Amino acid sequence: MTLDLTHVRSQFPGLSRGWTLFDNAGGSQILKGAVERMTEFLYQKNVQIGGSYEVSLAAAEALREARVAAATIMNAARPEEIVFGPSTTVLIQNLARAMRSQFSEGDEVIVTVADHESNIGPWMSLREFGVTVKIWPINRETLMLDLADLEPLMTDRTRLVAVTHVSNILGQVNPVADIARFVHERGALICVDAVAYAPHRAIDVQAWDVDYYVFSLYKTYGPHYAVMYGKFENLLELDTLYHYFYGKDKTPGKLEPGNPSYECAYSTLAIRDYLAGLGGASGEARARLETGFAAITAQEDALVARLLSYLTSRNDCRVFGATRNEGSRRIPTVAFRFDGHDSGALAKAMDAHKIAIRHGDFHSRRLVEDLGETGAGGLLRVSMVHYNTLEEVDRLCAAFDQILRKAA
Repeated sequence: MTLDLTHVRSQFPGLSRGWTLFDNAGGSQILKGAVERMTEFLYQKNVQIGGSYEVSLAAAEALREARVAAATIMNAARPEEIVFGPSTTVLIQNLARAMRSQFSEGDEVIVTVADHESNIGPWMSLREFGVTVKIWPINRETLMLDLADLEPLMTDRTRLVAVTHVSNILGQVNPVADIARFVHERGALICVDAVAYAPHRAIDVQAWDVDYYVFSLYKTYGPHYAVMYGKFENLLELDTLYHYFYGKDKTPGKLEPGNPSYECAYSTLAIRDYLAGLGGASGEARARLETGFAAITAQEDALVARLLSYLTSRNDCRVFGATRNEGSRRIPTVAFRFDGHDSGALAKAMDAHKIAIRHGDFHSRRLVEDLGETGAGGLLRVSMVHYNTLEEVDRLCAAFDQILRKAA
C-alpha cells in the first residue's frame, strides 16, 4: 500500500501552521484523534478508578482499553504487560529502582555509548550499590553496535544489557532480536529504548523476545507521555514503587505510583486506530497495523533517500551513520555537519525559511563526545516521519544551498 498523504496530513492539525517540521525525533505532531480521545475521557470519564459507580467503572474500562491498544501496538501477549508513565526517562528510572533488589554487589550491567542518556543514566545510578556498569562501544568503522564487541564484556555476573533500537543520531536499526538472543544465552536480561524506532516501524516484542521495551508517545503521534512493555513474569519480580500495600502481584499498577494519567493513556487508542487505519478499513487491527507500517516505511525510504542524495553530493558535508538505506534499515533521522560552519548558526538561519531543524547532542551526549563532535554547535539533525513530503525535503535542500552561499 501507499500512503494517501492528503489524508495523513489532515490527521495532524499542527501541520497547517506554515512550518516544515523536521524536528520529529524531538517530538512528533499529535494526532487529532489523540486529542479527541483525551477530551472524551476528561469530559465523560474523569474520575478515579476503583469505585463501584458507573463513571468510575467507565474510567477503569478506559484504562484497560488503553493497555489493550498499547499491547496491540507492541504485540504484547497481554495488557497487564503494559506500564504507563510520564516519559521514557522516568519509566527507565523507575525500572532501575524496581530492579534494585535483584542486584548484588559485583553484579554487572552493560550499556551502550550510542544510547540516549535515558537508557544509560538510570543504570549508572546502580553503581552506588556496588553494581559495575560497562560500556558497549560502537564499531568505529561501521558506527554500528557489533556483538563481537559485546561478547568480551559479558560474564556470569552480567544481569542486564541496555541497548537502543535506533540511535537518535546514527539512525540505523539495531538487530534487537539477535542481541536479545545473544544476551539471553548468557543468562542476562535486555532493556530496549525504542524512542527513535517506534514512530517508524512495527514493533513485535514477542518475536524479538525482549524483556523490557520503552518508548515515548509524544514522539509517536500522541501527547507527552510514555509506555513500557515488560514480560509479565519479569514485572511480577519487580519491587513495588507504590504504597506498601501494593504487593508484587499488583502488576502493572505497582509500577505506576500516583496512578497513570488516564487521559494520556486513553489517547493510545487513537494512535493504534490511526496506524491500523493506514493498513486498511477492515480486518484484525494488528495485521492492518503491520500493513500500515509497511506503507510508512515506503514513504520514509523515499524521504531519507532524497535527503541523503543531497547531503552526499556535497563535498563539505559529513553524515554520521549509514549514507545508504540498505534493506530499509535507515530511519529518516539524519545527523550531519557542514565543514567550517557552526551548526547552531545554520539551524538558526533555517528559521527564516520556516523550516524547523535542531542542533546539538540530542541528549546522546556520550555518543557525540565519543565522536569528537561537541564543538561548533554539535551536529545538525533532520528528523522526518511519514507525514513529511518530498517537496519539503527539496525545500530544505534549497534553503541549505542559499544559507551556505551566504555564509561562504
